[in-house]
Order: sequence, then C-alpha cells, then structure tokens
Amino acid sequence: MADRGASAPARGGGGFGARGGDRGRGRGRGRGRRGGKSEEKEWQPVTKLGRLIKPVQKQTRAGQRTRFKAIVLIGDSEGHVGLGIKTSKEVATAIRAAIIIAKLSVIPVRRGYWGTNLGAPHSLPTKESGKCGSVTVRLIPAPRGTGLVASPAVKRLLQLAGVEDAYTSSAGSTKTLENTLKATFTAVSNTYGFLTPNLWKETKLIRSPLEEYADTLREGKKY
Repeated sequence: MADRGASAPARGGGGFGARGGDRGRGRGRGRGRRGGKSEEKEWQPVTKLGRLIKPVQKQTRAGQRTRFKAIVLIGDSEGHVGLGIKTSKEVATAIRAAIIIAKLSVIPVRRGYWGTNLGAPHSLPTKESGKCGSVTVRLIPAPRGTGLVASPAVKRLLQLAGVEDAYTSSAGSTKTLENTLKATFTAVSNTYGFLTPNLWKETKLIRSPLEEYADTLREGKKY
C-alpha cells in the first residue's frame, strides 16, 4: 500500500505531465483544426514593372497628388534605340504614352570595333559620355567577348542598341534611374556626333585666283 501511494503522485505530480494525464501530450482536440484546409496565399505576379513604373507625388493645397511615371525603352538590337518617359494618373495611360514617345525618339547608334575591324561591329567606335542632372555616364569600348559591364538598366539600353561589348563608368546620384537612362541615351546618341573619314563627302578642290592667273600676273600685262 505504501508503494502505491508513493507512485501515484509521481504519475500525476506537478509539472507538465500532470496536465496531460492519460490524454498524451496535448494531441486531440487541436488536431482537427491543423488537419483542415491550408489558407490559400494571394498570388502576386513577379514582373519588372517595379523598376519601370514608379509613383510620384506632388504637394498641393488639397493634399498630395499621386501619379505614375513610366520609363520605356525600345530598340531592334541593330543600331536603333529609343527612350520614352511619361507621367499620368493611370498606369496604362502612362505606359501607352511612353511607348509613343519612345517610338518618336528613335536614334541611330554607330557601332565599331575595339581592335581590328574583323567581323561584324561589336562595340562602340570611341569613348562617349553623357550627363543628365548630377549623373554622368561614360561608355568605353571593350574587347570582343567582354560583354556589357554595366548596371541592369544601362545594360538593357545598350542591348537594345545592338552594342555587345562595352565598359561603363558612372558618377553622381545613379540611384535616380531616369537621369541615368537619359545620360546613357545622350552618350549613345553622341556616336553620330562626328563623321569618320569614310563618311566624308568627296569635294573637287578649285584653285584660287592667284594660282590660276599666276602666269598672267607675272608678265605684268595691263588691260
């Protein structure tokens, strides 16, 4: 009898074991709730629109006015690229207008070689730079196979322009994506800011009157 009395408190004594008793470790009523249907998570698309579209605000008397700015790049990867930026109250309207502006601002891009001119042009003909706001972007030709050493936005612009190999260096507040793209677009457009010798127009040189009538003047004849 003494042994049974001593063992009874040990079975249901203090601590966590006393609350469970013969029911186990708390499994039972809560099991049905966990075994039900899991909560469905809301589907969220993973796109790059967060980089190209951003909300901008303006403080007015009535409060803050929020609009959406869209940045669109277009190109054929064959030496033509365009940049369009538009702000509107609706996202769809901003994208549609930015596409139209980008199509109207298409410019030719001259491509060149880093070393020998073998094969198709793969890089830029010379070093070019562009500036917008505090951002300055410099484009440097690179050897074949180097690729585009640039930020994602600048790399996408150069890809659409048809440039395969190039180094880039930037300074200023490059976090401002709009100014960075504008500076790169200006640098790319400067590739046709000069004419190479193969594009010079052939002109027929005319002798000056002193050279043409040198013999007559030497004789000293008066008319």
